[in-house]
Amino acid sequence: MKNALDWIGFAVPIAALGFAGIRLTRRPQDYLLADRRIGFFPLVATLVMTEFNTSTLLAFSAFGYRAGPMSVGLPLVFLVGLAWYTVTVARPWKQFNRLSVAEFFTERYGAGLGYFASALLLLAMLGFSATYIKSLTLIFSPWLQFLNLWWLSLILTGLVLVMTLSGGLVSVVRTDLLSFLVTLVMLPGLLAIALYRHGGIGSLKAAFPAEQLTFAPLDQWEQPQLPFWYVTSLTVLTCFTYICSPSYGQKIFAAKSERVAFGGVALTALLVFLLYASVQLAGAFFRLEQPELADPQTVVPEMVNAWLPPFVRGVAYAVLFMAAMTTLTGVWNAMTAMCVADFCPSKLAGVREQRLLTAALAVLAWLGANQLVDDILNRLVLANIPIAALSFALLAGFHWKRASRAGAWASVTVGMVWGVGCFLYFGEAGGYTWYWAIYGVPIIFGTGIFFSLLWPATLSPVGPTLSVQLKLSDHPGPSIPDAVG
Repeated sequence: MKNALDWIGFAVPIAALGFAGIRLTRRPQDYLLADRRIGFFPLVATLVMTEFNTSTLLAFSAFGYRAGPMSVGLPLVFLVGLAWYTVTVARPWKQFNRLSVAEFFTERYGAGLGYFASALLLLAMLGFSATYIKSLTLIFSPWLQFLNLWWLSLILTGLVLVMTLSGGLVSVVRTDLLSFLVTLVMLPGLLAIALYRHGGIGSLKAAFPAEQLTFAPLDQWEQPQLPFWYVTSLTVLTCFTYICSPSYGQKIFAAKSERVAFGGVALTALLVFLLYASVQLAGAFFRLEQPELADPQTVVPEMVNAWLPPFVRGVAYAVLFMAAMTTLTGVWNAMTAMCVADFCPSKLAGVREQRLLTAALAVLAWLGANQLVDDILNRLVLANIPIAALSFALLAGFHWKRASRAGAWASVTVGMVWGVGCFLYFGEAGGYTWYWAIYGVPIIFGTGIFFSLLWPATLSPVGPTLSVQLKLSDHPGPSIPDAVG
């Protein structure tokens, strides 16, 4: 921070966020699912803040700085992917209405695949968490240069836990609401400042070639800053990974109704696109002022430092902290729900045990952030391999009665082998996401269909609620306040 006003600007919204998150939850169903009473606006807020995170923000804004207006093709990935989620699984997930998304695989295909799916999802979410912690650390490292990255990331991780651990999903939703409102003002505000400083979109011609100012024909999209194949592959992957997102699924389970769940995800798709696109365009304008940034991933904090006055600058950094915090807490809460639902539920059904488990998962993510994450976006994309492998088993389980256990196992196995194989063979420099997505998704679905027809289903459709869900619902105690509804 540059002066005391910046620290005050940072402290005020963080204190408000901490106050909003203080909620001593006693009932297990409140801690993990907010008593399934989240209304439309709180659901939109928590879904937007679950998706809006510093890892994607830093990576996407770097593309905005390098590629200009055409970089808005990247946030279109979320518009398409979440629209696909809305149409294909928003209502089915609310109808399923359990404790975690991994329970679906148990009820549809048997305990073996259920445990395996849960392990894959936990592995993926640990990877996501590690990238979120890493990006948050990079944002704050210039302020606290006397701390090495290990200690700084530990302090930030601990702060996130302290602010939300007591109340579980109730705390998560409350902090998401406040973060959402501040984010809606601050991030489009950066774009407004950029337009004011530079006189409109036309001024970008000085920094970017003409083909980077509009959506040019496909043959002109093959430029190094933002290859067309990369955007296409990420769009496909988003469609077939978000449908199985544990953090999204948990928020859908906590929604009041199917209608709230469906409409909430639909509006979230639009808002996420607009938020990321506004910051990317602001980053493109910043290139007019500083054309030689050493690391384009730092363009957001650079804009904040250069364009905002004292106090407001501190508020902006608080917004960046909120973006990471709200995503982290949602992911950790969903991971805890999966552990409770799928592994030794009798030992983890109490709120105290759930808090300890959440803290343990946070420590694992902190270790991963410091040991495994170098390039944020590449590690974020790589962590999706286990989730993409489950895509056939999930969609077919909801929409195709003939999907069988054999088909599900075969598709998941092929999906894992194909995704890891593409990464090892082609690598990031070789564009492995194209081969993984464009060829991999048809192979996953083709394998699942073939083995389902060869060995037909013997299990009944998804059945009654699992016993752990009944246990969690039978605990007495006061229900949560209407502020979440």
